[in-house]
Amino acid sequence: MDSALWLIVLVVLVLAVAGCAAVLLVRVLRARRLLLDAGVPLRSKALFWTAVVYTVSPLDLIPDPVYLDDVGVLLVALRALHAAAARSGAGRKDLPSAAEASIRGPKRVPPPL
Repeated sequence: MDSALWLIVLVVLVLAVAGCAAVLLVRVLRARRLLLDAGVPLRSKALFWTAVVYTVSPLDLIPDPVYLDDVGVLLVALRALHAAAARSGAGRKDLPSAAEASIRGPKRVPPPL
């Protein structure tokens, strides 16, 4: 093949990996709220933090240039964290958290007419 074609394939591959990494970064940042929630089991939180440490560590199960095993481990941990949060009812947007409820104070009901 022509070297220009290989360069195009390499650029497309790098852009695809960068896009996946950006999506994964957004999912990790959104998971911070679940890590602070008391309803999520400690086991799921520990699994998530173990996956983050594995992702940033220089040791790999599969030595590869595109970090496929790192991304896979982190995706599995994110899925487990979200599943545990769904089972416990944590992270629901329709219910205020305990911190939000304490800031707002008790809900006031208007007196009947």
